[in-house]
Amino acid sequence: MAAGRRGRGRSGSSSTLQYTVRSVPAHVDSALRRKAREEGKSLNQVLCEALLKEAEGPALSGRSYTDLDALAGSWVDVPGFDDAIQAQDRVDEALWR
Repeated sequence: MAAGRRGRGRSGSSSTLQYTVRSVPAHVDSALRRKAREEGKSLNQVLCEALLKEAEGPALSGRSYTDLDALAGSWVDVPGFDDAIQAQDRVDEALWR
């Protein structure tokens, strides 16, 4: 991405820049144009929002991750756990008739 000259954007802010983006894959172009059309926005607006979201990262954008990294290595053996799990694997034949 090559940064162009400083200029005034539509927002009127004097701190905006103009970019020229080359070699955008066709499927990415199609997806961005479809999103702009579906949301009733300009392609430029969709691109600016995507760039802002990416630049802010999860800490600034309010995104939270729901992965299980915090649980890795935290297993604690609890007495009776294995018995409780095995009980779940038993089939009650009376329920299947």
